[in-house]
Amino acid sequence: MPEPADTSATSAETAWFTEVVREHSTALVRYFARRGPRQDAEDLAAEVFATAWRRRADVPREAVLPWLYRTAGFILANGRRKHVDLPVEEVPESGTVRIEHDPELSALFDAELRGALASVGERDRRILLLHAWEGLDGQELAEVLGISRSGADAALSRARKRLREAWGERLSF
Repeated sequence: MPEPADTSATSAETAWFTEVVREHSTALVRYFARRGPRQDAEDLAAEVFATAWRRRADVPREAVLPWLYRTAGFILANGRRKHVDLPVEEVPESGTVRIEHDPELSALFDAELRGALASVGERDRRILLLHAWEGLDGQELAEVLGISRSGADAALSRARKRLREAWGERLSF
């Protein structure tokens, strides 16, 4: 059953939300377009904004975009879980099959980079792509990941190291 519309919003909340949508809608659509079918990107972004409106009291005013990206990650993960046809034991972890069925990796044109990113693991890949594609680092990355700033810096450093190692292994044969 749909949630009832919230009619108790103040004009300040409405103005804030209008500005949030205006300022961040392109970034969210791009986020989803790089991770799945382009035709779904706007609908998924709208779902993030709907969540932001419903939870507007929880959105940190000093870190709106990281909060939106974190919410987008949850929505994307939930959507992927709903659309998985294979039993868990049959989902490939790496290799060509995994790349062909992973929208994030399919968006990359360089086969060596796709292969290296496929081998670093889901969390590392998410961190690397948030940094490279969305331009997040430091506190913003920490907000999206739900960890401390030093934890985010360390996670990015480890992910970069694993990518360098994976890339080196792929190029060394």
